[in-house]
Amino acid sequence: MTPCTGRRYGEDAVQSSLFQCWAITFTCLAVFGGSLALAQEPIAAYPILPTGYHSIKVFDSQSRFVGRLLPEKRYWVSIDRIPLFLQKAIVAVEDARFYEHGGVDLRGIARAAVKNVVRGRLAEGGSTITQQLIKNKYLSSEKTLDRKVNEGLMALEFEKKYTKKQILEMYLNEIYYGNGAWGIAQAARIYFDKSPEELTDIECSFLAGIPKNPGRYNPLGKPADVARRRSIVLQRMVDVGVLSSSQLRQQISHTAAPVPPNRALWYLGLVQSKLVERYGPAVFEQGGLEVTTAMDLGLQLKAEQIVHDSVVKLSPQLQGALVALEPATGNLLAAVGGTSYVKGGFNRALQAKRQPGSAIKPLIYAAALEQGVTAASLWNDAAVSYPQGNGENWTPRNYDGKAHGIMTLRQALASSNNVIAVKLLETIGIPAFTELAAKNGLALHGNNLSLALGTEEVTLHDLVLAYAPFATGGVRTEPRSILRIYETYRKNWFENTTGSSQALSPATAFITTSMLKDVLTSGTAKGLKTFSQKYPAAGKTGTTNDYHDAWFVGYTPHLVAGVWVGHDQPRSGGKGFTGGAVAAPIWERFMRQALAGKPADDFTRPDSVVSVSVDPVNVLLATPACPAKREEFFVSGTEPDDYCPMHGGEPAAAPAATPPAPPAPASIP
Repeated sequence: MTPCTGRRYGEDAVQSSLFQCWAITFTCLAVFGGSLALAQEPIAAYPILPTGYHSIKVFDSQSRFVGRLLPEKRYWVSIDRIPLFLQKAIVAVEDARFYEHGGVDLRGIARAAVKNVVRGRLAEGGSTITQQLIKNKYLSSEKTLDRKVNEGLMALEFEKKYTKKQILEMYLNEIYYGNGAWGIAQAARIYFDKSPEELTDIECSFLAGIPKNPGRYNPLGKPADVARRRSIVLQRMVDVGVLSSSQLRQQISHTAAPVPPNRALWYLGLVQSKLVERYGPAVFEQGGLEVTTAMDLGLQLKAEQIVHDSVVKLSPQLQGALVALEPATGNLLAAVGGTSYVKGGFNRALQAKRQPGSAIKPLIYAAALEQGVTAASLWNDAAVSYPQGNGENWTPRNYDGKAHGIMTLRQALASSNNVIAVKLLETIGIPAFTELAAKNGLALHGNNLSLALGTEEVTLHDLVLAYAPFATGGVRTEPRSILRIYETYRKNWFENTTGSSQALSPATAFITTSMLKDVLTSGTAKGLKTFSQKYPAAGKTGTTNDYHDAWFVGYTPHLVAGVWVGHDQPRSGGKGFTGGAVAAPIWERFMRQALAGKPADDFTRPDSVVSVSVDPVNVLLATPACPAKREEFFVSGTEPDDYCPMHGGEPAAAPAATPPAPPAPASIP
């Protein structure tokens, strides 16, 4: 006799027919021969499903359903908690002679063999519910004769040890229902947000059709496929006499909608971590919460799509992240942690710490303004070296490697001048900068002048948060992703109120913003000029050494958003991989979507800020003879009171009110 062990079947109908005949032979031997020893084990292989469970439901700030946070544990339900309709439907469609055979249905195997030959393919396998249970529980799905024979022998032994009721209970608790649902407890919860005993007959008819092909026939599959499979289940119930024709018509005339799949998965991951912080890791097993988040679902979904499409178009190897915040409330409107969501994956918006490069500079400039330095002060970017304490010197360089001479602080920020940023930090002192950053919500721990170039790693979320006070007149509001929680078991509301503080003066916030507006019109993000003409906006690019990371953080009076693009394992993106060229366009695409149909409000100038006309060369008050003039903002009392001596003519008319005496002009560093 030719050895059969390991031989593949299913290659053609004849081979499958021979295989099934072999299966019958081995089964008969098993019936009359010895038995295969199987260890007795408890029927319930998992914890018993608690009654009265309510899932955790998540909504956005406008009460739109986002998704559910469900337990990951597998649970067991006894047969008396599984609807009789579902039991009948499963038996009818999977193993109509379940209550008649002893584990292997010889008649069914023979019938399947004939059908396979007639159809010319392996259309039916003849496996009983007991055999399917054995395969799922103990064996692989490899299609070999050896495995099939073992399956039959074990099924016969199983039927000797357990009742039909017990076997059906095990089957319904062990089989796969698609979308990560193992067993009827998870299936009922995932698809209909119910415990099994709460399922309707209509819902049961959908679930009974899944085992044939879980990926195709689960209730979230293609509607046509799902409906067709359900019709087969119901017709089969009529054929075997457990459903009448009138009942069939009634069932067909109704349908059941499954719970929609979760959306905004990056944001849901954040909510999940916040709930663990408040309630502990067992919160998902306990359930019973309705969570209203600060998210704007529409913005979140747009942000996810924009990040994916934009970054993948640049390179499939790149990653990106986006954070959007409502500065006045601290509400986190959107958070995208990568181009595609992976369950339990790394959220680059909230967790990834990377060097922000020049995106850190606005905080240094703001700290300088707080000390009385003006946006019009003149600085020289001539090279300077700083001792490192190891016999070596550090000489900061500009992005282009050139020196540009004397310029105003405003011009230095717009062009992202590195040398002047370092000199400015040296002048005001590192503590002044780190203290202001901390007030804005960004903790920095470094203690060297390279901080001016963004060498200390930060998260995108925290950097966006630090920009928010620039949009709100210097007020920093604590961020929040959850607005309120309703605890259904206790019938109790938790309101997540948020506090605020004055992080910097309104004048500093406004003047810094006016300087950052120039970044979008004439600076490193001048590609956003058209956008800024429609929507008053400010922002700053960031590019790290060797083009590893590209950043842009920008804001309008009502929305601040940041974008990061780079590789997970830092490596160069190549020359031209800059914040202005890579991150800023993604920011613009998102902001155009977010601001569509909304008023284009400008930033409100506080009373403590004055605007005067100055000569752009010496930044003194302009005279009528000055060939060029520019409006500049000053904190009241710091504006110049001398007129331009370089051009003839009568001085400009003095202001109506004499401002307080300004401090002595700063020398050019």
